[in-house]
This record gives sequence, structure tokens and C-alpha cells, in this order.
Amino acid sequence: MMRSAARLALSAALLLCGAALHGPAAAHNYHMGLTDISYNANTGSTEIVHTYTAHDVEALLANLYQRQFDLGQPEDQAVLRRYVERQFTISAGGKRLALQWVGVQADAASITIYQELPGSALPPGAVLRHMVLSDFIPGQLNTVNVAASPSGPAARSLTFSAATPERPLP
Repeated sequence: MMRSAARLALSAALLLCGAALHGPAAAHNYHMGLTDISYNANTGSTEIVHTYTAHDVEALLANLYQRQFDLGQPEDQAVLRRYVERQFTISAGGKRLALQWVGVQADAASITIYQELPGSALPPGAVLRHMVLSDFIPGQLNTVNVAASPSGPAARSLTFSAATPERPLP
């Protein structure tokens, strides 16, 4: 009898611990985005690929517009596009460069966004302003990998946050 009571108590304790751990573990505590910028010699364009956690993007859009979004729908992609184009800019000589939206892919885990600077490499002195999600999630960190170009500096990684939203590109 004592053994079964002890087993029952142990089972209940393990069940409660598992339930307590499951809630916080299900929500992620690290919020990050990854952007790769590289020059494509075949097209003569600078390609930009962003990857974000789907849950974070969905929470942002729901918070901004009080509705659920389906990024498979063109009208919902347009909302995301407007947001990204406000929050991610490259400028040179004080003028904003015209980044072209190529598209978006969404799955349950991530959102991948494609942009390009058509027919051009990054100009010298380009400055990147990157506030995607960091205006919504205080701990958001966005890492930007800038690939080496044949005539430019070596590849570099830069980190952007709410505290450091703008940096010169290498």
C-alpha cells in the first residue's frame, strides 16, 4: 500500500513537472532573424534573403491588424511586404535604394522573404536600417551576413536590434 501511494505521488509530481515545463518550453525565448545579402554575378543584382520564425511574424501581424493572416494569400503577403519595406532599408548618399520585392515563402516554422537590388552591387558607403520585428519584440536580434564580393571587402556579419537599428554595410 505504501509503495503504490509513493508511486502515485511520484507519478503526480512528474506529471506536474512535465506540465510546468511544457508551457514555457513550447514558447521560444530567443527571437532572431537572419538576412543574407550577396551579389549574383550572373544576374548583376544584389540578392537579399530574410528568414524569420513564423510564430513571431504571425504574432506581429495579428497584433498590428487584429486578425489572422494566411501568407499563402496575395493580399496578406502585401501587408507583410509593406511592413518589411518600412522596416528594412538600404540607403547610399542619403537616398533610399529601391529594393525590389521578389516574393515570400511560408511554412509552419519559418517565413522566408526574397528581395533584390536589381542590376547593381551594393554601393560604397551603403547604410542598412533593420528594424524587422525589433519594433514589436524587444529582444529581437537580426543577424545580417554580407557575402564577400570579388572587388569588395571580406564577408562580414552584423547584428541589429532595437538599440542598434542602423549600421554601415561593409
